[in-house]
Amino acid sequence: MQSASDRHEYPAHWEADVVLRDGGTARIRPITVDDADRLVSFYEQVSDESKYYRFFAPYPRLSAKDVHRFTHHDFVDRVGLAATVGGEFIATVRYDRIGPEGMPASAPADEAEVAFLVQDAHQGRGVASALLEHIGAVARERGIRRFAAEVLPANVKMIKVFTDAGYTQKRSFEDGVVRLEFDLEPTDRSLAVQYAREQRAESRSVQRLLTPGSVAVVGVGRSPGGVGRSVLGNIRDYGFTGRLYAVNKAFPDGQKELDGIPALRSVRDIDGPVDLAVVAVPAEQVPEVVAECGAHGVQGLVVLSAGYAESGPEGRDRQRELVRHARAYGMRIIGPNAFGIINTSPGVRLNASLAPEAPRPGRIGLFAQSGAIGIALLSRLHRRGAGVTGVTGVSTFVSSGNRADVSGNDVLQYWYDDLDTDVVLMYLESIGNPRKFTRLARRTAAAKPLVVVQGAGTAPQGHAVRATRLPHATVSALLRQAGVIRVDTITELVDTGLLLARQPLPTGPKVAILGNSESLGLLTYDACVAEGLRPSTPLDLTTAAAPEDFHAALARALADDSYDAVIVTAIPAVGEGSAGDAALAEALRSAAEQVPGKPVLVVHVELGGLAEALSAATSTAPQAASAPPAIRADHPFRALDRLRATPAPAEPPAAETRERLIPAYPAAERAVRALADAVQYAQWRREAAEPGKVPESIDAAIDEKGAAALIDGLLTRGQGLTLGSEETCELLGTYGIQVHRALPATTADAAVQAAATLGYPVALKATAPHLRHRADLGGVRLDLADEEQLRRAYAELTELFGTPDELRPVVQGMAPRGVDTVLRAVIDPAAGAVLSFGLAGAASQLLGDTAHRLVPVTDREAATLVRSIRTAPLLFGWRGSTPVDTPALEELLLRVSRLVDDHPEVVAVTLEPVVVAPRGLSVLGASVRLAPPPARDDLGPRTLPAY
Repeated sequence: MQSASDRHEYPAHWEADVVLRDGGTARIRPITVDDADRLVSFYEQVSDESKYYRFFAPYPRLSAKDVHRFTHHDFVDRVGLAATVGGEFIATVRYDRIGPEGMPASAPADEAEVAFLVQDAHQGRGVASALLEHIGAVARERGIRRFAAEVLPANVKMIKVFTDAGYTQKRSFEDGVVRLEFDLEPTDRSLAVQYAREQRAESRSVQRLLTPGSVAVVGVGRSPGGVGRSVLGNIRDYGFTGRLYAVNKAFPDGQKELDGIPALRSVRDIDGPVDLAVVAVPAEQVPEVVAECGAHGVQGLVVLSAGYAESGPEGRDRQRELVRHARAYGMRIIGPNAFGIINTSPGVRLNASLAPEAPRPGRIGLFAQSGAIGIALLSRLHRRGAGVTGVTGVSTFVSSGNRADVSGNDVLQYWYDDLDTDVVLMYLESIGNPRKFTRLARRTAAAKPLVVVQGAGTAPQGHAVRATRLPHATVSALLRQAGVIRVDTITELVDTGLLLARQPLPTGPKVAILGNSESLGLLTYDACVAEGLRPSTPLDLTTAAAPEDFHAALARALADDSYDAVIVTAIPAVGEGSAGDAALAEALRSAAEQVPGKPVLVVHVELGGLAEALSAATSTAPQAASAPPAIRADHPFRALDRLRATPAPAEPPAAETRERLIPAYPAAERAVRALADAVQYAQWRREAAEPGKVPESIDAAIDEKGAAALIDGLLTRGQGLTLGSEETCELLGTYGIQVHRALPATTADAAVQAAATLGYPVALKATAPHLRHRADLGGVRLDLADEEQLRRAYAELTELFGTPDELRPVVQGMAPRGVDTVLRAVIDPAAGAVLSFGLAGAASQLLGDTAHRLVPVTDREAATLVRSIRTAPLLFGWRGSTPVDTPALEELLLRVSRLVDDHPEVVAVTLEPVVVAPRGLSVLGASVRLAPPPARDDLGPRTLPAY
């Protein structure tokens, strides 16, 4: 512990776990007086060259004075941090505050000298970069705004650490030393560098788990059955290309093998490295296993064991200790209570899961927190693909269980880089860090489709993360804004994923419908209209249509520029059998090949033979004697509905063909819903390619410095402050937002005087909480043209609703008539700043007709925000009404967005009502709340979730 002379208590909040460049983890924490022996041991393992670079002279050992200096800190002017693995130092960094002359100083001096030392064995792992982020955050917290570092010119690695960080810096050379000075305020470039490093590190950490060269299954039973033995068999039977070991401390001393696999009593007995350990022992035995794995240098763990956070408070404590223990050794964890992982790559062939059926290699990445949902998804893909079709195959699968460490965010980082994954499907029971997930989702969705089923659960048990206060529907809307294809069920997840996996994206919503059933065509037409698509009148080929008729009609529809997609509907023909189904499949395939740029979907009813024919194209399963003739192996269709009786092959079949393949659906509404999702996603991709901007024209009316000074002055009155009317108007005015003036009317005479000040006509409104913004209750009187009308209205209000003290009446000048709207902005601790828009009134509130966007909002996003509510037609001349000034409304949204983005102390803004007239708008009511802003995780150094 720190001595009594130290000026601050030990800053525990500086402790953090980080992922390094190679995917391993390290713990960063402050150095204390108790670290003297660790520091000496660490220094002894540093090469003479590294010591020379640090001290500019030969420095073989640390003196007692050095050790005292480097372990005694006041945590304000002198701070030291260490990166540790297994409790031992692997790198250190320190800063000393200095004054203008370069001598030791205290606040208000805002510059510090910084120096690093990294153990040679850990150089190149990104340790120094991570330490720089954390020491920079500490320095900013202590009022330091600039770092200075002196580096020998030959120390190229350390110079690169500073120059690559992205901070604004100056460089000079004097007396044989390079002097670097850089500001610590985050910049766009420094954040971009930080995010890029985060992506590489987290991606690599998941890659190490999914592509191990050696696997040990710990907890393998001596008799058949049980979790460990089942996983061991799955890994062996799937053809794992690496080394596999069975571990159980209960094995007899003389046992060398189990089912042909090397058997050992401990991981420590394995001769050679172990990349991954699959842990299947009771929870109380897991700590011993973790210690053995850490001592042996295992890189990661998949913990199948249950009895953790899902079991109650004791289990939550056990889970936290598990994570701390594993991270101390630099290991990452999938689980606990996990279902397992699968990698179908021919170079890996890993099935470390409890899946009853091994998936076929494919192009879909699959993530599920729940083991039960994971089984359902794998089974659904297996069934829709006849178990052997590459169309529905999986590239990698992760079931994270309690996701105590590795989460959906980490796996998303990996899939963004993974060339074997074209489509990402995720089942998320909750989103622990919405701000980060939306950032990662936006980047991933710009490259490959991301389809998500989002549960309504809370943060995972045992996680110390900020919980969002946003409603579930709001979080869903923000996900869609980030390009996520949000679906409601796992059936829709698979339906949409299959379409996106092998069909091109549609260029618009225009759909051609053709088939041999008028009724099925009309059902498809109605489903298209309900989903917002623009279908053509269905083309009925009649039940007598032959495969050649389907071919000709599909070829014409695909060649017609009037259509962006084609849905083919088919019912059985009388007397036709499997041969006819195969012929129809071939006809559709050949027609689709002629125009490959448009998506084609098939809706079939009772055509198992067609679905089977569509799947036989890529099937490698043996065919039964009664099976229909198989289409050639390179046929570009996929099976999507019928589960074969033939078992899946023991050996993983070859990866799927990259040709275009046609999905088939057993119901029109399922096919149309999947197509509608694809249309919306394609539209998002086009818009994301040309992002909007914040128009410079609004800057002229913004006084950012004036607003900052006003906010600082107001916050001196309290930590959480709801501004009064005058203060609200003044603050909003600095951003060009003018609020219609309202004067209190505590008596009838005061109301008359207020009206005289404002000028007739006026409105008289009750502002008591139960009457505010409730014109339907009669608390508002409009268009009062003179004193007589005003006094009469005042008397009516007081007679109906009570005394003036209860009503809190105000007088306000009349605004031009228009559409009443509501604008809100709120700072959510997890998601960040969110801007919301909707029409005013009970009906909109009841229906939840509100749209949301993350701040900052661009001009394009403001325009889509206005148009995305269901009642938007009221703004654009619905039923012959006069359209209102939506450009003025969009500008107001941009100004509110700028206000909360520039000043995070503005934690809530409400403008209600905002009356949008045919020309201009009027803000009739406003409220603002100020408070110290919640910490921004995305602006701080990289860290793993805390426990």
